[in-house]
Amino acid sequence: MHCPQDHEALVPRPRGSLPKVCAGVLAAIAIGGVTCVSPEKVFGWVAMIILMLTLGPLLHAICLLAEEMLYHANTRYRGRGLLSHVLPACGLGGKTLLAAGLAGLLLHLAGNPLPHQGQSWKLLFLASALYALFKSLGVLGPSEVEVSDICEGRKMNVAHGLAWSFYLGYLQLVLPRLEESIAAFRASHQSGSSSWGRGSRKLLILIPLNANISHKLEEEDNNIQFYDNLPNTEINRAGVRGRVYKHSVYRVQDEHGKGRQCVVEYATPLLTMYKMSQESSAGFGEPERRQQVLLFYKTLQDVLEGSLECRNHYTLILLNDELGDDPHYLSKAILRHLQQQEKEEFCLTPPPHQEMVHPFASAPPSAPPSAPSMNGCWHHPEPMSREPTLMFSLEKPQPLKEPVESTDHYQGAK
Repeated sequence: MHCPQDHEALVPRPRGSLPKVCAGVLAAIAIGGVTCVSPEKVFGWVAMIILMLTLGPLLHAICLLAEEMLYHANTRYRGRGLLSHVLPACGLGGKTLLAAGLAGLLLHLAGNPLPHQGQSWKLLFLASALYALFKSLGVLGPSEVEVSDICEGRKMNVAHGLAWSFYLGYLQLVLPRLEESIAAFRASHQSGSSSWGRGSRKLLILIPLNANISHKLEEEDNNIQFYDNLPNTEINRAGVRGRVYKHSVYRVQDEHGKGRQCVVEYATPLLTMYKMSQESSAGFGEPERRQQVLLFYKTLQDVLEGSLECRNHYTLILLNDELGDDPHYLSKAILRHLQQQEKEEFCLTPPPHQEMVHPFASAPPSAPPSAPSMNGCWHHPEPMSREPTLMFSLEKPQPLKEPVESTDHYQGAK
């Protein structure tokens, strides 16, 4: 399911490469300006600065390596190789070493850019040592944006784990069986089967931004009333024989009292987020919780869109708590999504009473009709009884026939 238009302003988009472009532009402007002032020393200065920026992280990586090798080699790395695991984990990667080596070679070829002999090497060593010190103290640590970018890029957020757990442990199991369960429910409740539209035959998953979930929907909105439960779904799961999964059917009324039946429930992992925000030891405050809820919604949406077995069996409804002053906000949001589902459905066949103008009504009498005539009235062709399919011919293509002249025309002209 695609995100509705009114939710596009809430759901964060993935971070792009604009910081890299800006950094490249700034570096080009700086190098161009220095080249105009001192073209003979620009290569030496660039090489020395690159060497400073790479030697500092290398010295800091050596400090990290000392800690890892002395106290965590067996517990965290389980005896894995030094070169293959420990060194890259500490930051002694190939890119940093290669950049430092190329910068050192360029500085050697360009010569000493400073007026006093040996002054550049002293500056290099001092700057690198101070960088390692400030990095260890956290002064040069990554910003919140950088940490967020790393966690989102590597799928390390709480929201990513909860979304995948919700999908693999619940939705992937029950959604493929949902249509069969709803059909059995409608067969046993004939009186209310008329209010089931196409959108009602999906599982409506509510995702409130504040993650505060009520266990009874009628407590949130009196226009929502519990109707009944769908037949239980029993699945053998993790050693439990016949583990029961169930869904509840609710009757949602609009402002005119007209009711619709649908299967609605909250996304249960949001309870975990809400409880974590209430625990000080979790380090998970209200601003972080809101961001994680949005990431949960986006991740779950992407996962479900790529699942063939769950497709067309769900609807994600993001609830903005800032617009929750209306006591019937929840019922209106549910009905709005149900109506949207109904509008998205279209019929492949024309309506049975649709008037059709025969294409050959104004053609000359010699034109062959395409439909039989009975009692002087044209009858419409039968509507399609099934969905159109693609048909492929295995025969080789034949050449076009050459035009053949009609001799009757010329004989009549003589």
